[in-house]
Amino acid sequence: MTEPRGRIPGRRRATRDPQATMTLIAHLTELRNRIAKALVAVVVATVVAFWWYQHGLGSFIRAPYCDLPVHLRYGGGQQGCGLLITDVFGGVFIRLKVAFLAGAVLSAPIWLYQLWAFITPGLKRNERRYSLSFVAASTVLFAAGAVLSYLFLGAGLRVLLGLAGNGVVVALTAQDYIGFVLSMLIAFGVSFELPLIMVALNLVGIVSHSALARGRRWIYFLTIVFAAVITPTQDPFTMLAMALPMIVLFEIAIQFARVVDRRRARREAVQHFHDVSDDEPSPLDARPSTLEDPSSVDERSGSR
Repeated sequence: MTEPRGRIPGRRRATRDPQATMTLIAHLTELRNRIAKALVAVVVATVVAFWWYQHGLGSFIRAPYCDLPVHLRYGGGQQGCGLLITDVFGGVFIRLKVAFLAGAVLSAPIWLYQLWAFITPGLKRNERRYSLSFVAASTVLFAAGAVLSYLFLGAGLRVLLGLAGNGVVVALTAQDYIGFVLSMLIAFGVSFELPLIMVALNLVGIVSHSALARGRRWIYFLTIVFAAVITPTQDPFTMLAMALPMIVLFEIAIQFARVVDRRRARREAVQHFHDVSDDEPSPLDARPSTLEDPSSVDERSGSR
């Protein structure tokens, strides 16, 4: 008996479980493999970002500070802009911190796919479709928030450093500045994910559109409070830069929930009698109905 073409001799294809069940050991093995692949992707991307730091990434991080007026940055004019390092290992730790964050962002499609691939077998078909959409949407929203925060970094630094007044030399340490930039990028990126969580809760039936519409004012108020607390700069410009896009995203999420609830209501109305067998009588509405006035019936028959 000849082997089928394209199959390696002596190797049998693994049988699939028709019930798609896995033992605890199989789940732990699958989780270990997914985590290992995700870590390899993050490490490789971090190594690339570590090399990239000296070839443009470091200048990109320092650009908002270097674009400030000369009197607001250390070494302005003759030496450009400079950040102080007060520790022997400070430069190494800064470069590693920036490289790790950049590597996590660069490898996000890979480790997000590993997370999705681990969760997918336990989901239904429509939930799998939603999960892939959420992975893509969360990546786009986080990137949009990070880009927006980067655009407002210069304005926030100008306001904060300008409050020191005249006669004060501003000399930022590299640790403080890099930590400030990274916290801004992460804060904006994570905050833009909150409307997506609202959409997810609506899709699984936990939060309805009517509840979101009733609490719209509270949602907007809490969004402004959240932006005022989470922004590291604490200035009104950065707070509004975060709050206003979040309000727009929340409003889009509320309108999306309205469309989802309408479709869900129409689907339930169509499928109302699908579970009733052919031999079973359909339930009747025994509530009394309003009878039409006999005089109006006579008038209509006489007009004919």
